[in-house]
Amino acid sequence: CTPTGLVPTVAGRAFLRDAEIAVNAARRARATARAGSEELAGELVVAVQMGLGTRQLPGALSALRRRFPRLEVTVFEEPNPTELERLARGGVLDLAIMAGPCDEGLYDGHHLGDEEFVVVLAAGHPQLAADRVALRDLEREPWVRFDPASALDGVLVEVLRENGLAPTTVARVSQTATAVRWAAHGLGVTFVPASAVPPGHEHLVRPVSPAVSQPVVAAVRPGAGPAETALLEFLRQETWYRFAQSWVAPPSTASSAPVV
Repeated sequence: CTPTGLVPTVAGRAFLRDAEIAVNAARRARATARAGSEELAGELVVAVQMGLGTRQLPGALSALRRRFPRLEVTVFEEPNPTELERLARGGVLDLAIMAGPCDEGLYDGHHLGDEEFVVVLAAGHPQLAADRVALRDLEREPWVRFDPASALDGVLVEVLRENGLAPTTVARVSQTATAVRWAAHGLGVTFVPASAVPPGHEHLVRPVSPAVSQPVVAAVRPGAGPAETALLEFLRQETWYRFAQSWVAPPSTASSAPVV
């Protein structure tokens, strides 16, 4: 609602979003202009698609904070492709973590690594006894899915279709962390990038067969400043889970209760 208690129309909400983008961009420009060359200040805007970097981004941002203590970071979590493009074309984004290639006309793509996708199961699920879960063995499972417009739901549908499966949807959510927690509590199974699994749920995660992975790219605006360059450097120092089995708990521990 607006301060007067009125609810804006769809067109009005779109206008408010665009106005917010313009105000944020102007605020960032003013803050950057005030910053001295030795003590960077202002706002760095980051977008993270599909929950990628859930494990890596906090460490990278902490290192960035130590280097530039006056810098403020704003993170757009899991925008759908349309929202991501709107932010990019509006000149708002400084850096985006995404799967696959980026629009090279707007941003320069930097390969961070390759991310394996995993299935999340409830404690006691029989498939946790395996090192890898065959997707066809999940044929009768209900799925915790994502917003239809999201990139992650597109990946899920495509992977299941390639394996001759049509998902039965039990719920849809907008955040990968929510999907993982709901799957952990037995609502259904879900499918996410390995780095999107919150700590404490590793024992409920298994890579799938056939394996599914995608390249992880940091998209940075051309002519990036010191903050974007530093964050890219710190992200490259993080570990990206090309082989999810390097960190998932072994089957012998799969009966542990999930962490809420």
